[in-house]
Amino acid sequence: MSDTFNPAAGGSGSRPAGRALSGETGAGTAPETRGRTTIADSVVEKIAGMATREVAGIHSLGSGMSRTLGAVTDKVSGARPSVSRGVKVEVGERQAAVDLDVVVEYGVAIVDLAADVRISVITAVERMTGLEVVEVNITVDDVHLPDEEDDEEDGGRVQ
Repeated sequence: MSDTFNPAAGGSGSRPAGRALSGETGAGTAPETRGRTTIADSVVEKIAGMATREVAGIHSLGSGMSRTLGAVTDKVSGARPSVSRGVKVEVGERQAAVDLDVVVEYGVAIVDLAADVRISVITAVERMTGLEVVEVNITVDDVHLPDEEDDEEDGGRVQ
């Protein structure tokens, strides 16, 4: 069993099995076409999370339960808050889809905010990864009121 290789790309014959060829090979091909780049879901989640947080009017990311559990975990472990909390992605070879759970500030036009978030996420992910973002789905889980205390900033009843 062998993988054949394109004689027009600089050779003839066959190569041993177990080596998958993707794209052309040989000295005459451009360096950027040699090899394969795989981008992990967690990378796209972090990029989308950062791009979402940069939009004015976003209070936080994550549904109520994930924010609560995340705040407790962050306090116990002393870790920094997770950038990808509230972000889920599906990454293929050429495309990505993003799902966001957000909390918005009171008084912000949600429709306009959602458009700004989509622009920010799509621009950042496509620029940094080269993947085509096919959709950005946004779920608004809550509205942060000015007089509400943040669970993440509140020390709680017991310290």
